[in-house]
Amino acid sequence: MTVSEEQIKAALTRTINQVDFEPADTIHHGKVRDSFLINKKRAIVVSDRVSAFDFILGTIPYKGAVLNQIAAWWFNQLDRLDINHHLISTPHPNVSIVKNATVIPIEIIVRGYLTGTTKTSSWYAYEHLDRKICGIEMPEGMQKNQQFDDYLVTPTTKPEQGHDEGISKQQILAQGLLKPFCNDMCLNEEEIWQQIESTALKLFAYGQKVAKKHGLILVDTKYEMGVDDDGELMLIDEVHTPDSSRYWIKRSYKVRFEQGLEPESLDKEFVRRMIVDAGYDVDSDENPSKYLSDDLRISASQRYIELYEKMTGEEFDANSIELIEDVLLQVS
Repeated sequence: MTVSEEQIKAALTRTINQVDFEPADTIHHGKVRDSFLINKKRAIVVSDRVSAFDFILGTIPYKGAVLNQIAAWWFNQLDRLDINHHLISTPHPNVSIVKNATVIPIEIIVRGYLTGTTKTSSWYAYEHLDRKICGIEMPEGMQKNQQFDDYLVTPTTKPEQGHDEGISKQQILAQGLLKPFCNDMCLNEEEIWQQIESTALKLFAYGQKVAKKHGLILVDTKYEMGVDDDGELMLIDEVHTPDSSRYWIKRSYKVRFEQGLEPESLDKEFVRRMIVDAGYDVDSDENPSKYLSDDLRISASQRYIELYEKMTGEEFDANSIELIEDVLLQVS
């Protein structure tokens, strides 16, 4: 890895927590991303904030730059699939300029394996919810971290506040969540859902294929979608990053699975696991930020950077000196 532990330690006190850009027409602060509408252009700043269990825990050095650049790498890969996406350019390691979209208020999670630690994970549903997740009944007799025979598409709602909640296709249609998009897309709700689902499955199959070439397993991931100004479905937010996806090391997965051990991972699941091991109860509403130690922040940073370099085949540059605000001024 090209970034030393000493560099990461030095960066613990100068992470990017939140960016405010007053000249923007509108400002939105999400869990990880700060979004600015500037003269009809959308600028997204990916901060170093880390969220888990629906809480913002703190920051991890270089995390935002890793996420933004991995997402950009994947968006560029998707051009060959003819997938409509929002990325225009990345003028700074932490900044993306994107097309505007009307956001569809549903996250699409595609799962290839029975795993996880959160209350929305497939493993939690398997243990606590009669093997049912988002209206889908999972097979009997499976073990944790076992591969499913078929991909599972498990949507969740996207509330502004509170926890994400699993939702079935039938509930999405019954609640009319896609109805506002029918006129823009010239489709009915069933047709819009079919387009969303088929796009997600196509993205996931391609993601697994690419990950395999790089010695990784793309275990599961989430996609967010919107509708562009032409009424076309568009992939937005991020794609196949270590925040939105779970990655395992392929070479050791089979042996560790047979031994009942957790797979080697290169993603945010490492943070979740460490926090649970430190004593956090996933069934509580306690903010687990107190479990995010500096040692964990350093380890997480190393894993984020390792995944970036393993996935892209490029060295991670930790020496960007251009100020984010100066980049945003250029956009305006």
